[in-house]
Amino acid sequence: MGSEHDEVKQRDLMYRLMISQLFYDGHQKLAVSLSTLVKAHPACPPSDRLFKVLKYGLEIEEEIHGKEVIGSENVAPGSGIDLEYETDVQTISPEAALYETCYVTAHKGPCRAGAFHSGGKLIATGSEDSSIKILDVERMLAKSATPAEIIAMETPQQAMENHPVIRTLYDHNDEVTCLDFHPNHQILASGSKDYSIKFFEYSKPSVKKAYKSIQEASEVRCLSFHPSGEYILCGTKHATLRLYDVNTFQCFVGRHPSHQHEGPLTAVKWCPNANLFVTSSKDGDIKIWDGVSNLCINTFKKAHDGTEVCSVTFSRNSKYVVSSGKDSLVKLWELSTNRCLIVYTGAGATGKQQHRTQAVFNHTEDYVLFPDEATTSLCCWDSRNAERQRLLSLGHNGAVRYIAHSPTGPAFITCSEDFRARFWYRKADTD
Repeated sequence: MGSEHDEVKQRDLMYRLMISQLFYDGHQKLAVSLSTLVKAHPACPPSDRLFKVLKYGLEIEEEIHGKEVIGSENVAPGSGIDLEYETDVQTISPEAALYETCYVTAHKGPCRAGAFHSGGKLIATGSEDSSIKILDVERMLAKSATPAEIIAMETPQQAMENHPVIRTLYDHNDEVTCLDFHPNHQILASGSKDYSIKFFEYSKPSVKKAYKSIQEASEVRCLSFHPSGEYILCGTKHATLRLYDVNTFQCFVGRHPSHQHEGPLTAVKWCPNANLFVTSSKDGDIKIWDGVSNLCINTFKKAHDGTEVCSVTFSRNSKYVVSSGKDSLVKLWELSTNRCLIVYTGAGATGKQQHRTQAVFNHTEDYVLFPDEATTSLCCWDSRNAERQRLLSLGHNGAVRYIAHSPTGPAFITCSEDFRARFWYRKADTD
């Protein structure tokens, strides 16, 4: 009886692998009809696993028949999303609908920039009012867990020591448009509409001003530190991408003008293993660059049907890029095959986005999150098979202009036109 049951399970798995392989190979119609036929639930993500299993199976078959086995490279699956190795992954992390607001901070103008430190312990927010705040995650969590009557009894000294905002920095003359934490040192970089990039040493409590400022030729729109912290990429309203040496502040520009975008840059990100970076632009294209030679090695033309591409970010294993566009679609691009593998749909039912916002992975890359502008709710999808999860109302009274998820735990920040930044966290179940 047991072996019959196993066989049924294996047959189910075989069909799931077939559906995943058909999706992976671009045979959408066949995959959908087979999926309907065998009532595949949950939906199958695109994956190359069947082909690999077949390859190994054939090798073993040859071995049994006394022939030489071809040596194959055995790669251990990495953390995060990896559709080459997985088809059915049990998600252990919480979906976005389970997060709650733990802290709200207000600026004096629309809040349009944010960043999480790579260690997950600090957050920065930036506003049109030209100020930057740095917030301590543990203090925000402590504050949300402390009853109001106890907070009311704090002395001014205690209130200051427990306050989640640990620094407020004023050194820009115009809107702060982008922020990035240095990966190894207590340094925050900020870009602004005042044509400057500034570097702050936030470890010093008295510091309000930057220790270094780079004067740009145009409004700064996006920044990304190299994983070593030695370089920083900068995208401006001008189409040419710049790379700065963080120690000498020397500027480098790619040697082929034809490699550059044709419109202002909207996002730039290094991949975690530092051998690539990705850029997006108002021109509708996504470009993949070689991190050593600074040459553009691939362009996804009209990546979002020609609409402005608003955000691009790498998966942790540097194999995929997630992008969002003003067409309200979120896409997963596979770099080894240079194509769009998954489209996450269902956001922006009322049409196109007016403003730029971001699509981000959660900390385990089990989910993709994207704020829907018209409803100010957060869309959440299973990253592997694009199944829609429950919506989360973000509680803002204006469009969400920036979202950043913690790299280390179930937390994210949303920055909005309503002057506020909200810190969200998934509290552990107490029952």
